[in-house]
Parts: sequence; structure tokens; C-alpha cells
Amino acid sequence: MCLISFISLFFLSFSLFIFSLFFILNELVYFFEWEIISLNSCNIVMTFLFDWMSLLFMSFVLMIASLVIFYSKEYMSEDVNINRFIMLVLMFVLSMMMLIISPNLISILLGWDGLGLVSYCLVIYFQNVKSYNAGMLTALSNRIGDVAFLLAIAWMLNYGSWNFIFYLEIMKNDFFMMVIGSLVVLAAMTKSAQIPFSSWLPAAMAAPTPVSALVHSSTLVTAGIYLLIRFNILLDSWLGNLLLLLSGLTMFMSGLGANFEFDLKKIIALSTLSQLGLMMSILSMGFYKLAFFHLLTHALFKALLFMCAGAIIHNMNNCQDIRLMGGLSLHMPYTSSCFNISNLALCGMPFLAGFYSKDLILETVSFSSINYFSFFLYFFSTGLTVCYSFRLVYYSMTGDLNCGSLNYLSDEGWVMMRAMTGLLIMSIIGGSMLNWLIFPVPLVIVLPFFLKILTLLVCIMGGVVGYLISNVSLYFVNLSLNNYLFTSFAGSMWFMPMISTYGIIYYPFYIGNQTVKSFDQGWSEYFGSQNIYSRLVYYSQFNNILQNNNLKIFLLTFVIWIVILMFFMFY
Repeated sequence: MCLISFISLFFLSFSLFIFSLFFILNELVYFFEWEIISLNSCNIVMTFLFDWMSLLFMSFVLMIASLVIFYSKEYMSEDVNINRFIMLVLMFVLSMMMLIISPNLISILLGWDGLGLVSYCLVIYFQNVKSYNAGMLTALSNRIGDVAFLLAIAWMLNYGSWNFIFYLEIMKNDFFMMVIGSLVVLAAMTKSAQIPFSSWLPAAMAAPTPVSALVHSSTLVTAGIYLLIRFNILLDSWLGNLLLLLSGLTMFMSGLGANFEFDLKKIIALSTLSQLGLMMSILSMGFYKLAFFHLLTHALFKALLFMCAGAIIHNMNNCQDIRLMGGLSLHMPYTSSCFNISNLALCGMPFLAGFYSKDLILETVSFSSINYFSFFLYFFSTGLTVCYSFRLVYYSMTGDLNCGSLNYLSDEGWVMMRAMTGLLIMSIIGGSMLNWLIFPVPLVIVLPFFLKILTLLVCIMGGVVGYLISNVSLYFVNLSLNNYLFTSFAGSMWFMPMISTYGIIYYPFYIGNQTVKSFDQGWSEYFGSQNIYSRLVYYSQFNNILQNNNLKIFLLTFVIWIVILMFFMFY
């Protein structure tokens, strides 16, 4: 089943890519209306929107999904239910396709809820307590966005159609339409894990690694970004300013948190969160094409990064702690090369995929009239990205293997290596290719010398700091323990998981405990089951005494019986 899915998805992806080129060159937009049912004057119509953006995005999603399924053939080979796993991944991709091509809120909801449901099934796939908790946190966080989406659908009943694409122009000036806009922004923020809904994203790492490669590159978390790209016209108002602040803080928070994390998959998850913040913030400033460009390039190198992480975890007997790694470049040279290339693409290394979009975004920010705070968040977060990437490479690639029980590591996974090679090529050439496609006229941004090289300087400084904070010796002063409060604050995503889990469930649990004590184990127990039980025991004992055939009791009952008869006779 893996092979069939891989071939069909890859072929479909290639076809859609050719179509998207045709649509870009001829500036075409196709709007399909499919009448599902017509009853008297009532029509149920399904609408699909095909333009260069939707076709290109679908092509990338299908390509990454096909390589992830091919990769899963080996990664999940020990799994008895591998076909069930592949079916879930295919349902996930189908939901994303539904979301991409819909200009209609109802059909978007089908894809939106499909993503939520299937993501829950995939997060709890390994069926342990940690997975169940993570799955519940993921599902319930996303339900907030789903409710906002349902409210937006209900609100749009006033306008005669759910095809929001027809109303975007009047939405800018209409107060009631701004309500729909703010609901859609709330939905997008939960799906793309912006502050204060960020805690579910690292928790969703409980899913199998191939799923993480798909979810964190091009499907679930990018659904909110894509939706806002379609609604981009609304972000000219106060909504855009609010979104800029929240997404900038998300970018900063996740970059800071990744520098304190030791779980390999969580570091990469936090880097995804950081890049989502970058996309969301540039989108809120009105540059939707740049956001879409970074969305696609990020999908390529992030899927590769997760695949490499999966191969490392697979070979290290499911160990995810980077402190136990080391010297992987000697033991797993090919995987390490892919890992380093995708990491450099994430950092914005010139002429790799991430450079074209990231550098363009930061230069556009330098060109724009934004305040110092937003400017600081953009550039400082970029420095943090390079910092945690270098820290990750230092811990995992250099030195000696710190896990004594593993004597032999190798790049033996041929299937996994082939899947990684496809994405490796795209991570190198994808950025320039998309740059030529999306911007037919080359963008030339003229800035003062210092502003022009500021991005490069920030990246170099981030790399140096990343090396310095990782290069610890035996007699090194433990700064983390000396600054424990700051470390625990920055390393726990600003206490967000505590607020969204322990903080919310404390009072319901407390009330439940009191209720159990006073009702179930208190009055209701006394007057209910326990009391009935003790009464029945007492009466049974009494009955037992009566039925003992004792002569005294027999005569006593006879006398009582005679007295009762006499009483009734005289009465």
C-alpha cells in the first residue's frame, strides 16, 4: 500500500505543478460550481477555486506526503497496522486538499475539522498516557478555533452566501464583516499555534515522526496561515496590528524556548512555531505573497529536518535526548549531511531554500515603517533561530557518542535515505525556483549598507552565541541553575503549558474531589447504597433468628397471633 500511495501521490503532485506553471504564465483563475443536489428551488452547490496559489500549494503538500509515506515504509516497518497508518495519513492529506481549494466557509470547515479529527487519531497513535494527554490538548485547543469558525459561518447567514471570496471587498468597510474577520483570525491563530494557543504544538510531538514531518511542514499548522492568506485584505485594520504583536511574540518565545530544550523533536517543533510566527507577522503587514513564499520553502526543509531526526531516533533505539547524542557525523554521514543542510536552510544560509524567502522578508521589514519593538522581535528571533540550530548541531554532530550502550550506528536505512534525497534536492534548489515563479519581476530592495548586512550579522552573532552556550566543560559554572527562575520561565514556553493544562483543570478537579467526598462518599453513600445494605443485613439477621425453629419464639408468635385475632373480633 505504501508504494501505490507514493507513486499515485507523486504523479498527482507533478501534474498539479505543471498546471500551476500554466496558471501562473496565463494568469488564470478557475471557479468551479458543482451542483450536488437540486430539490425544487433549493440547490446544494459545492464550489472549488483553482488558481496558481492553490495548485502550487497542493503540489507541494502531495509531494511531501508521497515522500513521507515512502519513508514510513521503513520507519513504521515494525508496526502491525501500517496500512491503517497510511490510510490515516491519506485522510489527512485529503482534508488539507479540501481546505486549499475551497472558497466557501462550509467546505473549508469540512477540511478544517477533518484535519482536527485525523490529527487527534495520529497523535494518540502510539497509545500511551503521554500520547493521550497530548492528543486531548491538541484536539481541545483546536476546538476553540473550530467554534470561532462555526460562529463565522452562522454570522455569514446574513449575507446570502458562504462564498467569502465574493465579500472580501465590502468586508473592509463593514463593521459586521469585521466580526467575521476577527473570528477567522482567532480560528487561524489556534490552528497555527500563535500565542496564547502555542502549547499544543510541542505536545503534538507524541505522534510518529513521519506524521510530524507532514504536520509541521505543510498541513495542519499551515492551514491557519493559508486561510489568512485568502482573507489577507482584512488585515489592513487593527486586526493586522494585533496579529503582528502576537505573532512577533510567538516567534521570540519559541526561539528562546528552543535554546533551553533537550528533546530533539521538541526543538524542531519550536523552530516550526518560530517560522509560523514569522509567516504570520509578515502576513499581518500585508505582504501575503512573501508569507506564501516562505510557507512553501519552509515546508521543504522542515520536512527534511524531521525525516533526519526520525532516522537518528530510529537508529538510537528511540532516544530523543540530544545530550546522549554526539559524533553522529562519523556514524551516520549521509543523514548528518541532510540534517546540516536542512538546518542551514532554516538559518537562512545564502542560496539554500530558506535564504530566498527569509532574507526577502527581513529586508522588506527593514524597508517598512514599523516600530522598534517589532523590528527588534524580527531580527532578534532570527538570531535565536541560528543560535538553537548551531546548539543542536554541536550537541548531536560533534564529539563522541554519549550513549555507551549503543556500539553500532549506521545509515543502513536505504528507503529512508531515498525519501530524504528527494527533499534534499528541493531544499537546495526550491527557494530559487519558487523565487523565479512567484515574482516574475526580480525584487530589488535598496537599503543602507548596515541595514543590508544586518540579517547576515545577526545570523553570525546567533551562531557564535549558540556555540558558546553549548561549549561547556566539567568545571563550567552552571548558569541555568544560577538563573533557575528565568530558565524555567523561558524553557517552558513562558508557562503556557501550565496555564493551558494544569491551570485550567485545577478548579474542576478540586470541585470534583469535594463533590465526590461530600456526595458519593458522604450523604448519598450514607442514605443510599451503604444504608440500604446495612438495613438489609440487619433484617436478614432478624429473619434468620425467626426461622431458627426455636420453641420460645414459636410460642411467642402464636400468642401475638391470638391477640391480633381477638383484637379484630372485638373491633
